Amino acid sequence: MDTPAPTASVEKTSPCIARQPILTSDEEVVGYELFFREGPGQNRFTSDPERATSATIDALNMVGLDVLCDGHPAFINCSRQMLLTEYFALLPPNEVVVEIQETVAADEEVKEACKRLKRGGYSIALDNFVAGDDREALVPYADFIKVDIRTVTPEQSAILIALHGSEHCRMLAQKVETRDTFLVAKNNGFTRFQGYFFRRPEIQQARQISATQITYVRLLSAISKAEVDFTEIEDLVKREPALCYRLLRYLNSPLLGLPAPVLSIRHALNLLGERESVRWLRMATTLVMGQEKSSDLVLSSLVRARFCELVAPRVEHGATDLFLMGMLSLMDAILAVPIGMVIEELSLAPDIKAQLLCAKTGKRTPLSPVYDLMVAREAGDWERVTHLGKQLKLSLSFVAETSNEAMRWAHQVTSSAGAARRS
Repeated sequence: MDTPAPTASVEKTSPCIARQPILTSDEEVVGYELFFREGPGQNRFTSDPERATSATIDALNMVGLDVLCDGHPAFINCSRQMLLTEYFALLPPNEVVVEIQETVAADEEVKEACKRLKRGGYSIALDNFVAGDDREALVPYADFIKVDIRTVTPEQSAILIALHGSEHCRMLAQKVETRDTFLVAKNNGFTRFQGYFFRRPEIQQARQISATQITYVRLLSAISKAEVDFTEIEDLVKREPALCYRLLRYLNSPLLGLPAPVLSIRHALNLLGERESVRWLRMATTLVMGQEKSSDLVLSSLVRARFCELVAPRVEHGATDLFLMGMLSLMDAILAVPIGMVIEELSLAPDIKAQLLCAKTGKRTPLSPVYDLMVAREAGDWERVTHLGKQLKLSLSFVAETSNEAMRWAHQVTSSAGAARRS
């Protein structure tokens, strides 16, 4: 059932793409800003604007907006050249938000381009907006105004929101990396938020894993043991009717392509076999545990897991299950408890335990280069990705194609699970 690692024939053209979530005040994902890098020699794109715009479109078409943004709109940085050449006409208007950079002058040509975009049904965002911004003439066309929350005081935020915020123009706080920053921005009147604050919940007050999550943690523990007891697993699944229902519905989905309908948990385990049962149960349990959280948490957890799994054949990692390491790397945010508490409840290999703990403290383990590559790729830190890739003897193009494949797989998994829940 595993998808083979990407081959060298694909590596030459694989685009490097990262994404950062945009959320509502209720922490629901409503879009992703996409960050591109064309190849090993550029930070983002070639200096040729014409080639840069075509490379953007090619990258989006190659990977797919539905995969990159999980069905949400893509916020794409736009230069003056991209505006005037109307490359966005090649992308569906309901799936794209055109982000006009702060370097774009609000002259008549740009204003006319904005008018054409609006007539075509496209949304527009003004990036890195400040008080007295030179692009104020473009505000009437804006659906979003993005403000770097680190550069404004609460008083300045209030003025910007009073001047420009409305039902038709959402004020978006970007660079929101902590929950405290999120709460300040929310209290100041921002309604959209960009950053990874939701992956750093206020968990220091947590004393225990909630009763509603304990069965799922016990299930993860049971399938992490060196010798798996499927009688124990079946008993745990049966304790949670909702989990049992979702497991059976998902196992009957076209994604797995099983030869016959799955009628019971024991039947499912027998059909899948031990290795695939363990792998699938980890994934399904994570989906259920994260159903009350931001959809990006579970999606990213699965992307990380699949990315590590695809990288595993090419790096030194001993007997470590890199899929499990990637999947558990966000479990503290999913459960809203400290990672140490999660680890205490699971029967994990010592090297995975050490790396999950050290990732929070900055200490190093033999698995740190792989873990750091996973995080750097997700953040679009291409310089660090290149450095770590060389250390691990992985080309940038291999890392790019592997991460794109991981996103395709995770999108397919979560889409299928979502369809099962809705039916």
